[in-house]
Amino acid sequence: MRKLTPPSMDAWLLEAKRHESAPKIGMYLTHNGVVRQSARAKVRLGAEDTKPVTGMYFAYDREKVDAVIVDAYKMDGIYYIKVWLNEGELSLGDDIMYVLVGGDIRPHVVDALQYLVGRIKSECVTETEIN
Repeated sequence: MRKLTPPSMDAWLLEAKRHESAPKIGMYLTHNGVVRQSARAKVRLGAEDTKPVTGMYFAYDREKVDAVIVDAYKMDGIYYIKVWLNEGELSLGDDIMYVLVGGDIRPHVVDALQYLVGRIKSECVTETEIN
């Protein structure tokens, strides 16, 4: 598995604004996760005895991701979702994921993006930090 070329967010937004759902959408929100130097244990748990991260092995289960997307579409006011996930051995600064959510109003879109990224990260991916 080797890392993939990330998509163009400009192209994604252009595509979204041409989609049949566009007249219902008042906001698009994006997420771009990248490989960072600080270990997850340090950032999330406050652990002080962590080594700097130099990269990561990243994989995902496409069927699980697709199921999470289906669930996110059930949320109030959500009409457009697009997800891209990288794979393989990634370096610092490499893109891990892109997520685009379009919906009617800001609270619905913010909630959907948080829900979608949270479930993808907790249920669908395998991230192994390299030190």
